[in-house]
Amino acid sequence: MTDLTSLTLAEARDGLANKSFTAVELTDAHLNAIEAARVLNAYVLETPDQARQMAQAADAQIAKGGGGPLAGIPLGIKDLFATKGERTTACSKILGDFTPTYESTVTTQLWRDGAVLLGKLNNDEFAMGSSNETSCFGPVVNPWRRAGSDAKLVPGGSSGGSAAAVAAGLCLGATATDTGGSIRQPAAFTGTVGIKPTYGRCSRWGIVAFASSLDQAGPIARTVRDSAILLRSMAGHDPKDTTSVDRPVPNYESAIGGSVKGMKIGIPKEYRLDGMPAEIEKLWSQGAEWLKAAGAELVEVSLPHTKYALPAYYIVAPAEASSNLARYDGVRYGARVSGRNIVEMYENTRAAGFGAEVKRRIMIGTYVLSAGYYDAYYLRAQKVRTLIKRDFEQCFDQGVSAILTPATPSAAFGVGEKGGADPVEMYLNDIFTVTVNMAGLPGIAVPAGRDSQGLPLGLQLIGRPFDEETLFSLGEVIEQSAGRFVPTKWWA
Repeated sequence: MTDLTSLTLAEARDGLANKSFTAVELTDAHLNAIEAARVLNAYVLETPDQARQMAQAADAQIAKGGGGPLAGIPLGIKDLFATKGERTTACSKILGDFTPTYESTVTTQLWRDGAVLLGKLNNDEFAMGSSNETSCFGPVVNPWRRAGSDAKLVPGGSSGGSAAAVAAGLCLGATATDTGGSIRQPAAFTGTVGIKPTYGRCSRWGIVAFASSLDQAGPIARTVRDSAILLRSMAGHDPKDTTSVDRPVPNYESAIGGSVKGMKIGIPKEYRLDGMPAEIEKLWSQGAEWLKAAGAELVEVSLPHTKYALPAYYIVAPAEASSNLARYDGVRYGARVSGRNIVEMYENTRAAGFGAEVKRRIMIGTYVLSAGYYDAYYLRAQKVRTLIKRDFEQCFDQGVSAILTPATPSAAFGVGEKGGADPVEMYLNDIFTVTVNMAGLPGIAVPAGRDSQGLPLGLQLIGRPFDEETLFSLGEVIEQSAGRFVPTKWWA
């Protein structure tokens, strides 16, 4: 039998339908792989008993000729999604052993469709980070290595556990969230596919909030088809989330293999940064050529306010974070450090419970929202955000179907290599991705090549609001042209 952990989600779905193997066999193969790969630190909680129960239930449904579209498919869940009866911490000490009595809407829909919970995946604390080094459970290790080196590399963040687990064969797909690139950047660093859907496409209910006007859930998977299958189950209107959009969810998988002939693909001149590595520049040109060969038309476009996106993002996101994280005070749930009075208890709990990066962002956010600085910083950043959104709207009004850009400014870097002395160095990793969140648009990262050291590199496609199908069609062209990238197994 083929190694079940090397299958794509679509292949596993077909194998289960054809009774080539059972959901229990598929689940056991992944549980064994997780056990053998603990050095990667991708999972912060393993749920083998629940996984086997869910797999048995899926087998029973399949035997009766039923089962949902994800029946028996083993998934990993980012530790930001509330899972009923299973610890959910956002990878922060302040949540301690918090065990929700409710299930997030996204995971509810995955279980409705028959998926199997393997466990909770590591992420940057409260999703604040670009390398998965801020987690209270320690950093995730990228399953990829530089040629001839055994140095540990980061998988990107904040959804580093999700990306690493998918790349290493520790699940067939994973949930993730994206506030400024936290799905697309780790996907690019690990040779996986990650899509950040349009804001409002997936419910945020039951997901630990970072920045509410930017956060969006989405899948990380091995192929464009797999990510389309997962997004169909994850998406949908939810009356419990006031930002959730009430419109039908298409069959995203049907867009795979669709013609891209005649589509206009925008190449934004502002993304050609000074000092951009030649490898990234070459990859971008190669991706454009692949789309052109498939019948798409390339046009240069201008997004003039791009240069303001990163500074505006790092005002809006911390401001919303400082507001959202005010609820973590040791009173109702999570960790508590006692004090002589309630104020001291608040202070002690938050001082001990939050990590350095989260504290930094809370302080920045509190500052930009304070009485004397609100207009100078937060209000101005929101105006810039409106201009960024308008730049994209003007592009799409000119008939552009999607915009092609690099996903990251480099391949994966080493654990401890960036951001130690200067946090801005780490923030610059989000330079190609934050505009998409600021404008609420869909964006997909697809593996497109490797750098000189053998590490995967990704390209990003940005689409019109609620036009994820076009991104899947275009993404599949890049995937078919570039081929799939799988790391050499060194961890077991």
